[in-house]
Amino acid sequence: MKRLTLALGAACLFLLAAPDRMAAGPKPRVAARTAVAFDLSAPLEQFIPDKAVTIRPAVESKPERQGEIRGPGRGLAMTPPAAPPAGRGGGGGGAARGARGGTPPAIPPGPPAPEIGTAGAAVEQTAQGSKPQLELLANFDGLGDGFTGREFPGAADAAAGGRGGGGRGGIDISMAVGKDHIFEVLNGNLAVFSKKGKKYRETGKLLYGPVPNNTVFTGFGNRCGVTNNSDTVIRYDQLADRWLFVLPIFSRPPGNPQGPYAMCYAVSATSDPLGPYYRYEYQRPLFPDYPRTAVWPDGYYSPTSTSDNFLPDIVTQKHACIADRNKMLKGLPATEQCVVIEGAVFMLNSDVDGRRPPPAGAPNIMLSTGGTQLLKKFEDDGIYYYKVHVDWNDISKTTVSTPQKIAVAPYHYLCDGQLSNCVSQPGTERRLDSQGDKLMERLVYRNLGDHESLVVSHSVATAARGGGVRWYEFRLNKQRDPELYQQSTYAPDRFYRWLASLAMDRRGNIGMGYSFGGDPHYPGQRFTARAAGDPKGQMTFQESVLAEGKGSQTGGLRWEDYTNISIDPSDDCTFWFVGNYLKSGAATSTTRIGSFAVPGCR
Repeated sequence: MKRLTLALGAACLFLLAAPDRMAAGPKPRVAARTAVAFDLSAPLEQFIPDKAVTIRPAVESKPERQGEIRGPGRGLAMTPPAAPPAGRGGGGGGAARGARGGTPPAIPPGPPAPEIGTAGAAVEQTAQGSKPQLELLANFDGLGDGFTGREFPGAADAAAGGRGGGGRGGIDISMAVGKDHIFEVLNGNLAVFSKKGKKYRETGKLLYGPVPNNTVFTGFGNRCGVTNNSDTVIRYDQLADRWLFVLPIFSRPPGNPQGPYAMCYAVSATSDPLGPYYRYEYQRPLFPDYPRTAVWPDGYYSPTSTSDNFLPDIVTQKHACIADRNKMLKGLPATEQCVVIEGAVFMLNSDVDGRRPPPAGAPNIMLSTGGTQLLKKFEDDGIYYYKVHVDWNDISKTTVSTPQKIAVAPYHYLCDGQLSNCVSQPGTERRLDSQGDKLMERLVYRNLGDHESLVVSHSVATAARGGGVRWYEFRLNKQRDPELYQQSTYAPDRFYRWLASLAMDRRGNIGMGYSFGGDPHYPGQRFTARAAGDPKGQMTFQESVLAEGKGSQTGGLRWEDYTNISIDPSDDCTFWFVGNYLKSGAATSTTRIGSFAVPGCR
């Protein structure tokens, strides 16, 4: 994820590039770049004072169709990695990504801890739950520092050719779990592991990788097959029993400094992540940073951030894009539609878990926090929702509603937001970033028959001057508006819990994994949960440890930009979580992957 380094011309570039985007496929009826509100509600001004959120008309992305859609070759497992390609993330990355050598800069102090008011403190859970710790079922080290495994054609000769990777720590973590496989992405590399069940006798055996992320696109596209990148997302589409792989391209075409970026999608042709994929590439005139892709019946939704810089007359700008899921699942030519949203903050689209889909035609719910870090607005008392409807027959009917507020307990971004020196560590002045300005993936949607829920979290400051996980369950009413059902800040002591991810199993139990740290504790990973019938706003199980940290990270402040928790489709009960920790004496972090379940579900 690129931060605070883009030029301020992103908005102008979008306007210049729009005619090229609209040239491919059916021409949209609406092409004007005037402000549009797609419902009858008055626009809100909650993010930027005296400036309403502006939602632009949907525009179709221009596709690139070079090479065979189906590939690579006879399947991913049969594809060797290419020589290290150009582009960010190609070498695997590390915790200190972006360092240029020489004398490191002085470490600035962390921001002062804010005073948390009575209303915010009132929702804090200040003691662990009384139920016994949940058992850690399966667990193993994934990609990261010290990883040496290699499984791909030519792996025996890979070291000499500089191919393969995955042996350094990273910050961009994505994981998905299928019926027989665990698919992990760390920065610029991917790997597939076994999952014990009908096909494999053990969990955690390396089946393929590590290889550069763009190996999936070998022989395809103008940019996707030749440019690697981090910020890559892997999802398991439980409704279709397929895998979705999304790779953003952050560089412009060689020799064309004003050319477009790109977004690359690959959907597995079968339930096997090691087989062939249907592959797609689309031009993006706006920088496609921080994609956090979600599965919905009518599309694959990928919100991105076009810049973290202050954009004149706009301030902030986000991009909400949808790819045609139904055509991609069949390997047919497919389109992508994108909507520019000005004046908004980081957004998450609802992501289906379970085999019961939402009602036909239901809009996708998109959420964000309030506040605006660029304007030093670190506090809010609302979560904001948009309703997104895509129309694949008439792009002028694709709509995004203006944001509406859901009142919640007041919160203050942990350490004032992203890229701040936040979480203390033993034996070093180096503190770790919290990414406290945004909701953490995923925004999980679950249809339980008698009600539909959304669960999500973000990192907030606590009354004990540490960090906690503010989590929510929203339920959809008859108008399909999300309403607050329960909320809490998990803060059982004065230390830091941050960068969490939530999911809900088929019985409505909620599992939560998160980073834990704060001097004298080394940073590591923990998890907890609650049963569906437990008192609202309480994580009722005692905290369990996934990975106990054994060292401090000194090479840079960035810990994780995100991670995620997934539900096992084999039983729709088991939670799988992944996160960073440091081994004793390690220079960078290692990922740890593990599973747990709430008693009574399996």
